[in-house]
Amino acid sequence: MSFIKNPKDFWAGMLYMAFGLAAILIAYNYPVGTAGRMGPGYFPRILGAIMIGIGVILALRGVRVAGARIAWRPLKPLVIVLASIALFALVAPYFGMVAATVVLVVVASTASHEFRWKEAIIASVLLAAFAVAAFGYGLNLQLPLWPAFLG
Repeated sequence: MSFIKNPKDFWAGMLYMAFGLAAILIAYNYPVGTAGRMGPGYFPRILGAIMIGIGVILALRGVRVAGARIAWRPLKPLVIVLASIALFALVAPYFGMVAATVVLVVVASTASHEFRWKEAIIASVLLAAFAVAAFGYGLNLQLPLWPAFLG
């Protein structure tokens, strides 16, 4: 019989603890300050401690409560979505945020087994319009909205 009864919870807890510890270690030399006057190290340390606490709870649950095994799913959709994000980063500086957003949404949509061109194009245009409104005008993001050759 295995020591770990619920691998999903156990390994999720270990991941939480690892990220929490990393946050604390990265912020180790930052001044903490007080609750009234927080320094740059305050939030990462508190967040790291909370993540470690959640990780301990999940890992203990993984040892005590029986649960499902980890099921490995096909990696193709994950690779497609990650590639679409990388493609956005490559396209945006040269062709603008509008074109990059359209490319991002259409390429990421192909990861689904329910992919349809019409729906992907409509979603990409709507999300590009939202991105222009929110990031281009709302936050005044320093990323070109349109390609340089369009002015």
